[in-house]
Amino acid sequence: MIVLDEQLKDARIKDAIGRWYRGRVVNITSLRPGTVIKDDAIPMLLRQLTGATFVTINTTDFWGRISGGSNYCVVCLSLSDDRADEIPELLRRLFRLAGFETKRSRSGRVALVSRSQVQFYQVADPNVQLLHWPTL
Repeated sequence: MIVLDEQLKDARIKDAIGRWYRGRVVNITSLRPGTVIKDDAIPMLLRQLTGATFVTINTTDFWGRISGGSNYCVVCLSLSDDRADEIPELLRRLFRLAGFETKRSRSGRVALVSRSQVQFYQVADPNVQLLHWPTL
């Protein structure tokens, strides 16, 4: 399951991901309808799911601030609101990298994804690791 942060409500993003991702794609607000979901409540909601990947462009509040959970992944995309249409492509590229290609392999990781590289840390090792995108 891919869980999109609240600022990613644009149905075009969800639909574009749904064209290639075989699992469910939902917005975080659907996990607790009718309530305001604060950033600090998101890990608790993700722990209730199995193998979820939370996707956000709110790098300030998540990258380096959230510890990964052993049964979920957090992907922080280094994009501005006006570049949110790039999310499906970057996410698909990330899911092709070793260590991110399955729910199981990416669980426990928090990634910061940009057009040039991927940084990540994980529950078992809080040191940031760096991956460069393979050349196409």
